[in-house]
Amino acid sequence: MAVIHRTTMTPGKLELLTAWLPTRPWYLGAAGGPELAKAGGFRLDDPEGEVGIEFMVVTDTSGEKPVSYHVPLSYRGVPLDGADEALVGTSEHGVLGKRWLYDGAHDPVLVGQLLAFLQGRAAAQAQGLSDTADPSVTGYFTGAGVSAEVASVAITDGEHGTVVVAETVAAGSSEPGSTLTLQVTRVLRPEQSAQQEQQEQQVPGIDPSEALGPVWSRDLVSPRCGKAGGPGVKRWGVSTSTFGCRVGVHLPV
Repeated sequence: MAVIHRTTMTPGKLELLTAWLPTRPWYLGAAGGPELAKAGGFRLDDPEGEVGIEFMVVTDTSGEKPVSYHVPLSYRGVPLDGADEALVGTSEHGVLGKRWLYDGAHDPVLVGQLLAFLQGRAAAQAQGLSDTADPSVTGYFTGAGVSAEVASVAITDGEHGTVVVAETVAAGSSEPGSTLTLQVTRVLRPEQSAQQEQQEQQVPGIDPSEALGPVWSRDLVSPRCGKAGGPGVKRWGVSTSTFGCRVGVHLPV
């Protein structure tokens, strides 16, 4: 399990995201830039112990109404080949030294572990604690599982989210496997139903009947995102070309 170091990162993650978010086509803020606060999330472990994997939710309070964004992040000790456009920034870690932070949708290690989590082959970890599983984060899927390793990913970023096309190889070999398509929803809309979220965030090539976008529970209204209150409930929808799956995620806020 990943070790969470009690140390500093310079610049910090929120500082890097403040500069990076306005460059994304799905960012809804004004020209003045976001004012970000961490609102929740969880981690997954890299079996090789080389890549940090975090699914973070941040809330921007700069506008008339707060807006929450889902930002998967990967942390590496060396640059990820061919992923310059996915670089969020670099930071000096007080224990590990220089770290490269990437939009995790572009990182094959993160995508591979996400698939493992959806199929029950990996467990969610607490966002801020070492060696601690987070049982409130649950995944479930329908259809046949895919025992494969993600070899490469191709990304399409649009105003409604991110489409990830992952090419896989059969586990333990170089034989081509399945091509999987995942839709990563970026903007979390507090007061909408799952059906409304599906319709608004549909991306060409994704069947809305197979993908369920993330929604906050009705009792967690927009102004409360990222502040004290009861547990929020968020559903992550993932649609693939070979099986459909949905994830229920409970985030502390």
